[in-house]
Amino acid sequence: MPDVIGIRAATAADGEAIDAVIRAAFAGTEFGHQGEAGLVRMLEGDGDALVSLVAERDGAIIGHVLFSRMDVEADGARLSAAGLAPVSVVPALQGQGIGDALIRAGLDALRERGCAISFVLGHDAYYPRFGYAPDLAARFASPFAGPHFMAMMLDSDAPWPLGGRADYAPAFGRMG
Repeated sequence: MPDVIGIRAATAADGEAIDAVIRAAFAGTEFGHQGEAGLVRMLEGDGDALVSLVAERDGAIIGHVLFSRMDVEADGARLSAAGLAPVSVVPALQGQGIGDALIRAGLDALRERGCAISFVLGHDAYYPRFGYAPDLAARFASPFAGPHFMAMMLDSDAPWPLGGRADYAPAFGRMG
């Protein structure tokens, strides 16, 4: 990792810097940056942001991760759940473990909050290193079902639910 990186909870004052990191991180990718920064703002405005963390170096925000509330039912009961999206690191510092550190810190924060399960829609070569598995997510009906839809139990000793449904926060449905 470059120099000393600090990870802390995002604050309202970080909004513009977070937007800039997200726009830079997604510019020129297959996803572009259409809506990712707006999504973060909508999730926060709706009160659905559960864990929002920034990575800083020398006082500058260089990365961000957001976990938002999900509506999940498993085996007939509601389950406390969070969706990971987005995770962003400024392009010049990508591939140096900053995104990894943000995700791991976010998962720890979810565990501290008593969250039971987390979902992600992302690269199947990247997210399994954190414990996400497409096999677990496949047990849940979701508009995002498919090979890139993954889930993990935040208590690694918890049994996998047999089935249910998983819905992201309403802001995901409002994205252009």
